Amino acid sequence: MRKEFLPFSTPTIDDAEINEVVDSLRSGWITTGPKVKRFEEAFRAYVGAPFAVPLSSATAGLHLTLLALKIQEGDEIITTPMTFVSTLSMIVLCGGRPVLVDIEPGTLNIDAAKIREKISSRTRAIIPVHFAGQSCDMDPIFALATEFGLTVIEDAAHAAGTEYKGRRIGSLDSISIFSFHPNKNITTGEGGMVCTKDESLAEEVSLLKFHGMSREAWKRFTASGTPNYDILLPGFKYNMMDIQAAIGIHQLPKLDGFIDKRTEIADFYNREFAHVAELAIPAYAPYAQRHAWHLYTPLVRVERLSIDRDRFMAELKQENIGTGLHYKAIHHHSWYRENLPQAEGSLPNADYASDRILSLPLFPKMTLDDARDVVEAVKTVIARNRK
Repeated sequence: MRKEFLPFSTPTIDDAEINEVVDSLRSGWITTGPKVKRFEEAFRAYVGAPFAVPLSSATAGLHLTLLALKIQEGDEIITTPMTFVSTLSMIVLCGGRPVLVDIEPGTLNIDAAKIREKISSRTRAIIPVHFAGQSCDMDPIFALATEFGLTVIEDAAHAAGTEYKGRRIGSLDSISIFSFHPNKNITTGEGGMVCTKDESLAEEVSLLKFHGMSREAWKRFTASGTPNYDILLPGFKYNMMDIQAAIGIHQLPKLDGFIDKRTEIADFYNREFAHVAELAIPAYAPYAQRHAWHLYTPLVRVERLSIDRDRFMAELKQENIGTGLHYKAIHHHSWYRENLPQAEGSLPNADYASDRILSLPLFPKMTLDDARDVVEAVKTVIARNRK
C-alpha cells in the first residue's frame, strides 16, 4: 500500500505565480486591473477567439451568457445529464427548461445523433459539455443549430487546450465558456472566461459582469481615466481580480506542457487497465481531436464485483489513493428528480455511467510511480472484491 495519500487532483503552482500575486498585492491593484486585461488578451489569443470576457467563474459565464441571449420563461435548452450542476442551474435560474439528451457510452459526451429528436418550437440553444477534456462532435451540432436557428454554447469548463478537427475550443462558431477552478488544467484560484465571435454579446456580458457600468472600475482610477461613469443596465459583480489573473498569466504558457503530462498519465492508465474486465476505460472519439485530459474517468463494472462504486472509492482511500466523482447524472439529484423528472429508461447510458463512474488521480505533478501506485491499488481492490 502507498505510504502517503495521493490526492485526486492538486494545482501546479510555482514561484512565478506566487511572485506575480505578491507583485499585485504590492501594486495596489488587488481587484480588477491591468493583469486581468493581460490574461484576457493572452487567453483570447491562445484559443483563437476574437473576443474574451474574464469572470469570477465559469458559472458566472453561463449565467451572463444566458441573460445576454434573453432566455425567457419556458425557453428550452438542450444539454447533457453528465455535467456539473451549474450547467443546468443557470438555465433554471434564467427561467429556461433544461432538456436532457443521452450520452455516448464511450466518451460520455452528449450523443449528437440524439439531439434532433429533442428539438421543439421552444428550443433556443444547445449546450454541449466537452466531458473530461474531450471535444464533443461539433459538426452535427452546428448543422442542427443552423437548420433550426439555435445558439450553441459550449460548456468548455474541462476544455482549455482541447482541439476539434485541428481547431482549438474557443475558436469555433459558438460561445465557449471556460473554468479556471483549482482542479482544472490551468487555474486562477477561481475564475472563468467567455469566448465568442459575437462582439455585441461580449459587450453585454462585460456590462453585466460589473453592475452594468460603462467603465470598469480600474480604468476610472488610472492616470488617463475619469471617475465619471454611467449605468447602462442592471448588472452583477462577477469580475475577475488581478490577484486571480496574476496566477493565470503564468499558468497559461504551461498549459500545453500540463496537457502533455496528463496525456502521458492517461495513456499509462489506458495500457494498464486495457485488459481489466472490471473496468471500462475512457474511449477516444473517432474524429481528429486533441484531448486535454482534465479528468480520467473509468467506469467500475460493479456487476462483476461484490461492492458498489462508492465502496470501491472508499477502499481506494484506504489504499491512500484519492478519487473524485465526476459526475452523478444530474437527473439523479434530488431537486432535479422532483422538478425535472425523466421517463424511466430514457437516458440509459447516463444512468449506467452515473452508478459506475469515478475519477482517478490525474495532475501534472504526478509521476509514473504515482500512477503505478494507483494502478496497483485499483487492481488490489478489484481482486479483493471480485465475484
